[in-house]
Amino acid sequence: GELPMDEHLSPRKLKILAGADDLQQVKALEMRVDTREISLGNLGVHLPNLRELKLNNSLLVSVRDLGTSLSHLRVLWMARCGLSDLDGISSCSSLKELYIAYNNISDLSQLTWLDHLEVLDLEGNNIEDISQMQYLQLCCKLSHLTVEGNLICLKPNAESEEDPDYNYRAEVKKLIPHLKYLDRIPASQT
Repeated sequence: GELPMDEHLSPRKLKILAGADDLQQVKALEMRVDTREISLGNLGVHLPNLRELKLNNSLLVSVRDLGTSLSHLRVLWMARCGLSDLDGISSCSSLKELYIAYNNISDLSQLTWLDHLEVLDLEGNNIEDISQMQYLQLCCKLSHLTVEGNLICLKPNAESEEDPDYNYRAEVKKLIPHLKYLDRIPASQT
């Protein structure tokens, strides 16, 4: 289960959290953490084979708090973590799935480095400009995208008036033609 943590993230503590004696064997980990009190920078060093990390409802000041040694991570959940930017996400270069719903993210430029990204959940963030979707063109394997709950679903940018003819689905599909699903509906349905 999820344990709130109040001491340094030592190998001993990780063994208890993961329920494993050999940290080399740990492939998935779920926890809640406040990075103002605990550094996760050594997580990838202690857990070299970690493939899935679930940090939902944690407090992360920055993705950089995860350190630079999670290059084998495939799936990362950071929903409701108070994130305002994605600086440092490029060190998770093997990510296939990224779930960052309900944060304060408005800039998607850091995602261009994620060549293997297939699934991206951005629901309920602060994406105010449809042009941010251009960065996702470079994620050539991206097939599933969730953006509902962002301002771009109502109008193309913060300065625009709401236009009843504006269709964010059509605009996103134009910008990311290889997308298969948008907000859990086939992207072809605009």
